[in-house]
Amino acid sequence: MARAYASGVVNASADEVWSVIRDFNGLSGWHPAIEGSEITEGTNDIVGAVRTLALAGGGSVSERLLAVDDTDRTYTYEFTDPGPFPVRTYRSTIRVAPVTDAGAAFVEWSCWFDAEAADEPSLAKQYANGVYATGIGALQSRFER
Repeated sequence: MARAYASGVVNASADEVWSVIRDFNGLSGWHPAIEGSEITEGTNDIVGAVRTLALAGGGSVSERLLAVDDTDRTYTYEFTDPGPFPVRTYRSTIRVAPVTDAGAAFVEWSCWFDAEAADEPSLAKQYANGVYATGIGALQSRFER
């Protein structure tokens, strides 16, 4: 199993940032690599919901919501269809925590995935930089002070 991770500080309260991230079907509203999102099974924001994401570079992926915790401001999801990503399994968590001395939010986004050993380093870099850091950067821009 390989892991990818990115984090950053967003200049807004944890509650403000969570209100944007929390919408499981809202990723296309703030992440520049996602052109669209559609709930294809279940109900948005309810565990078991499946979203299909249209990727900016072409293709799509489908993901199932596994857990939501509003107290800890976190949710976890997994691929049901990895689309263009050559992975066997993929599970990801995004979390928002308060930075109390600055009135800001700490966002961390990570995943565990299984792929061919030769593909793992490039996939980890792609997830960490191309997906997670890009998304966190978009949140930082959205909440610039």
